[in-house]
Amino acid sequence: MRQLLIRENDPTPGVSVATHAREYPRGSRIPVHAHGSHQLVYASRGVMEVSSGQSLWKIPPHFGLWIPARTPHRIRMPEAVSMRTLYLRPAGTRLPLACTVLHIGTFLRELIVEIVRVGRLRMRNRIECALRDLLIAELRCASPVPTGINFPADSRAYRVAQIVMEDPGCPISLKSMCVSAGVSVRTLERTFRREVGTDFECWRRQVRLMKAIEMLVAGCRVKEVAFAVGYRHPGAFVALFRETFGTTPKAWISALEQLG
Repeated sequence: MRQLLIRENDPTPGVSVATHAREYPRGSRIPVHAHGSHQLVYASRGVMEVSSGQSLWKIPPHFGLWIPARTPHRIRMPEAVSMRTLYLRPAGTRLPLACTVLHIGTFLRELIVEIVRVGRLRMRNRIECALRDLLIAELRCASPVPTGINFPADSRAYRVAQIVMEDPGCPISLKSMCVSAGVSVRTLERTFRREVGTDFECWRRQVRLMKAIEMLVAGCRVKEVAFAVGYRHPGAFVALFRETFGTTPKAWISALEQLG
């Protein structure tokens, strides 16, 4: 871990929150690294892909990824990204100890923008301390979104997973994918349960939901999204979405827009 730890963006003595703002062109990559501070990764424009160990998160606009201190991670930008990152001292935050996707509403978004504009929040400045306390309160209230994907470590199962990730709506049967990866369906199912903690079909549904959220946030129609993620009948997709989020895609997007 020592060689991965980067401290250049961490809060310096006397600073509670540090910031980093940067524009990244399409295809940019940040290699695996970790920070000594907690990190909120947010993009005001573009979609980011963040991976840590065997897990992957896609972060579209209106969402951010909370990354606890000393968590190794890498970031890829499949499109141009305007990144706005906050680094918080771990002490006293009482925030998640695992990577968590959070919804970034209007108020939290504007708070992030203001803190980035200020550049850093000092401990002995009353106004900046108030901003820091407000930030932590908003992060604690932010709604988590289940869009993370875990990957199997087994190389054959991973090849099957990559086929699905490249095209979540792929019509190829599981048996055909297993043949191309050189693994039996039975072995693949056992591998997913052991290494991912769920069966293959549940895992594929999660991948489809992650892609669906990305498309819905981008303004795609529900019917278009359903077909893109492998559902011939939009009703089946809506049922899956409701089962996961407790509401329909249209209602979810409407609520998201009202929150900012």
